[in-house]
Amino acid sequence: FLRGPVLDMKTNQWINRPTQEVMQIVGEAHNSLGMSVSEEPVCVRIESSMCVDMQIVDLPGYRSYAADEAGRVLAQKIEQLNATFLYDQRNVILCVEEAGDAANLSSLRRVADADPDYKRSVLIRNKLDKYYNDLDPNNVNKWLEGMGDLPKKLKKFALTLPHWTEGAPPPKPLAQLRDDCAKADLNKFASLGTTRHHLEMVGFNNFARYMEKRTELMFVEAIGPVLTKLRDLEGSMTLRDEDLRDELEQSDPNQMLATVRACGMSFANCLTHVMEGVIRSDIHRMTLDDELREFHSYHQKLGGSRTFEQLPSADFGSLEDYIEYLRSFIRVPAFEVGINGGAQFTRLMFEVETFLRFSEIGIETKKRDVLQSFGISMGSVTWSDVVVKLLNHDAHLPLQQRVAYVGERVRWFFMQQKEPIVHFMRTLKGSPDEKLYSVLYSKHAKLIEDNPAIKKMVFETFDAVVDRQLNQFMDLFKSTLQATFSNPWVFLKRTTARLDDDAEQCMLPSLDDTKDRIPKEISSRNGMERTVARWLGEVPMEPHRIDEAVDQVQMLVLKVYSHIRSQVCDQVELFCESFFKLPLLRRLEEDMNKIELSSVDLEGYKTRRDKLEKDAAANQYCLKEVKACLRTLSNFQIKSMATKT
Repeated sequence: FLRGPVLDMKTNQWINRPTQEVMQIVGEAHNSLGMSVSEEPVCVRIESSMCVDMQIVDLPGYRSYAADEAGRVLAQKIEQLNATFLYDQRNVILCVEEAGDAANLSSLRRVADADPDYKRSVLIRNKLDKYYNDLDPNNVNKWLEGMGDLPKKLKKFALTLPHWTEGAPPPKPLAQLRDDCAKADLNKFASLGTTRHHLEMVGFNNFARYMEKRTELMFVEAIGPVLTKLRDLEGSMTLRDEDLRDELEQSDPNQMLATVRACGMSFANCLTHVMEGVIRSDIHRMTLDDELREFHSYHQKLGGSRTFEQLPSADFGSLEDYIEYLRSFIRVPAFEVGINGGAQFTRLMFEVETFLRFSEIGIETKKRDVLQSFGISMGSVTWSDVVVKLLNHDAHLPLQQRVAYVGERVRWFFMQQKEPIVHFMRTLKGSPDEKLYSVLYSKHAKLIEDNPAIKKMVFETFDAVVDRQLNQFMDLFKSTLQATFSNPWVFLKRTTARLDDDAEQCMLPSLDDTKDRIPKEISSRNGMERTVARWLGEVPMEPHRIDEAVDQVQMLVLKVYSHIRSQVCDQVELFCESFFKLPLLRRLEEDMNKIELSSVDLEGYKTRRDKLEKDAAANQYCLKEVKACLRTLSNFQIKSMATKT
């Protein structure tokens, strides 16, 4: 007997053990199951020049009779376990039956259910020596074919395996006993006049030769997909090797800072392209419903929603009401469409303008407020000054809070564009418009994705620039509102230009036309001032008519505020473009070029480089092995095809 390695399932390692110990392990595993079976195998490997080169899964035999319920349950479990192997198209089924009448082969009937055409099945009739006396020259060939009860296309063998008295040691080595049995089978059948063709179905040695050829044939048939997989693996590992070499070169300590800045500048340039609209970009595409929910969820987690109004009006009970209003009443364009980039920004402008138009003076103007605005003397302050004071007190803050909402929405939008920008850079390679952009974009995208240190620095710089633009946007907008409310009468002056379809307007004006136009435009700009002056003049100054004056002042405040709000809402997109988007696009590249590496970044870079060196060495080793395996299999395939031809 040979020493056989046994697979330790805990360590997943093969351990050499004596044959007796192997038999003991198998026996204990069998006894531990009792009246049951298990899918967990006992793996034993026997290595010898006298072994057939194949792997066998020894399945439990079927039980046709059960004396009790436990036996019936066991029989059902055996059928379920065996079915998992029989119906696997990759397996060859060795059906072992006792030599005898072919019509009584019960296991073969179950094999026929899993392999009706017998393409994967081999019938082995064992204990052939016990059937010697039932054979004669008249029936031996017919018996080997199955006496008409076995399909002709089924591969069949009849043989005797080594056997000896139970409990006694084997009289000879197992391989010698096996050869003796094979010779005895062949001699017996040859003496009965078996044809040469039918003699190939007799004995273990014929079976072993068939299985070796069958295994080789299966290997050759399966080698095509394996070679394809290996070639794909070689290509991916070669590309991986090139990427690792490039990143190692880029992560050179002497080029570290330049690499980070170059990646940041490419990232900044691609923001413009994403804002212009990229059809294939599918990262962070959101409907307006999803966008608003994620925006509010983000600020609720930050706890920063107190600085701006979450809803445009207190009349909206929840965010659901506001979303439904935008969907059903306002019908925001592309509400239900998932978009990103410039298209999403355009939809955002529509939504924030709607939000801003809900701005109202939150409190009612009272007599006390009007009197308080006059100070100590009724005659020292005009009604114009009273309106300005009331607007500053009651209207400035609500509008400013809603402007803060606009700024936060734009800021959140740009923060969501980081991943789409990287996706755009990464997917350029191999796309139809690859030649329209810099070849560095895809390389820098690879560095940003694979190097956490670069990604962290680029994203943090981008977020810092966005935050800075938000602060500048709020400061500029705040200054605009302060100037507007400090002297609203100037803001009320309307434009005098007109756009019409008159063809004469397309002609260049003469000097005389220009001289005539200017006085008309200047005089027309005073129209609103005259209207406001008339309204102010109608407000009574008499102390006993203060109630009437309060009503008229309140109406005047509402009218002026309505005009200011409309002007601001009409120009909110211009403000966002001028104060936020354009400065961000123009100055982002400059800020990326000013990135500096901290000591923490340098340490992270060093750690990344060490990991890259290890990955590159491991990848080169694996690539070498794959190439060697591919070369060996290719040569084997060529030789097999040549032999077959």
